[in-house]
Amino acid sequence: MMHSRRNVFHLAAGAAFLSASDLGWGQTYPARPVRIIVGFSAGGTQDIVSRLIGQSLSERLGQQFIIENRPGANSNLAIETVVRAPADGYTLGVLGIANVLNAALFEKLSFDVRSDLAPVAGLNSSPLVLEVHPAVPVNNVPELIAHAKANPGKMTIASYGAGSISHVAAELFKAATGIHALHVPYRGSAPMLTDLIGGQVQCAFDNLPASVEHIKAGRLRALAVTTASRSEVLPSIPSLRELLPGYEASAFFGLAAPKATPLAVVGKLNEAVNAILADPKMVARLAELGGAPLVLSPATFGKLIVDETEKWGKVIRAANIKAE
Repeated sequence: MMHSRRNVFHLAAGAAFLSASDLGWGQTYPARPVRIIVGFSAGGTQDIVSRLIGQSLSERLGQQFIIENRPGANSNLAIETVVRAPADGYTLGVLGIANVLNAALFEKLSFDVRSDLAPVAGLNSSPLVLEVHPAVPVNNVPELIAHAKANPGKMTIASYGAGSISHVAAELFKAATGIHALHVPYRGSAPMLTDLIGGQVQCAFDNLPASVEHIKAGRLRALAVTTASRSEVLPSIPSLRELLPGYEASAFFGLAAPKATPLAVVGKLNEAVNAILADPKMVARLAELGGAPLVLSPATFGKLIVDETEKWGKVIRAANIKAE
């Protein structure tokens, strides 16, 4: 019993020591520039939002937050860099839906996004939009389902990449509705939209920011958005969840740090990011990009990563989707 009590005492003393040490980290952080690793090239939504947040963090916390683009392997290279970095809060990474999907698409990753990173804060969530070429004789989702079932195997559903959220969102839609349609993958949203507008394919799931101007101009017809609620950008377009209970797909991302990053540092960053996301100017800027602030605690962001990994892993395995 005495041995047990002694162990408890040492554990408690150790916890107190760690808490004091952790508090010290929080008081002095950041003492030098911080880098944020983005797994995609400059100019995309992740890059733009990360630069907006980085600039605001620099102003709020008094040190530079520098964006470092490290594209490759569908952002696996960037996340691996973060996983292997010192756990001191000076290397952060952008973690999102692509990494969640990669967990099921790649069999031999050297890391697990659910356990090898410290979730810090959400940043942005954007809906996909289910859209068709105007020549397709449908004006809503029930009509699309009826049309596809009346023409089994003849309808094409495009995506901006095999294994992308665009692809798996389409597979989830097909499974939920029982339709049969041919998946046509492209290497990016731009070439997919070119063929969709040209009528070479009939239907697609695309990131709303990339398609919204084509929809407003009448070159494409939007049938639904894929987030749980309607988008402020297209308020008259229903959410798929209104028609298919439980359906949801979003292109979300946030900040993560190496696993053992001090809790006080994670907390300080989370507080700062969430304050930035609450600024009406930032809300308006994200809306211009077709997104919305993803305000989460570290624990809630971590749960989102775990839940989405499980959800999309089932879809990927059921549809036998492989990484290209």
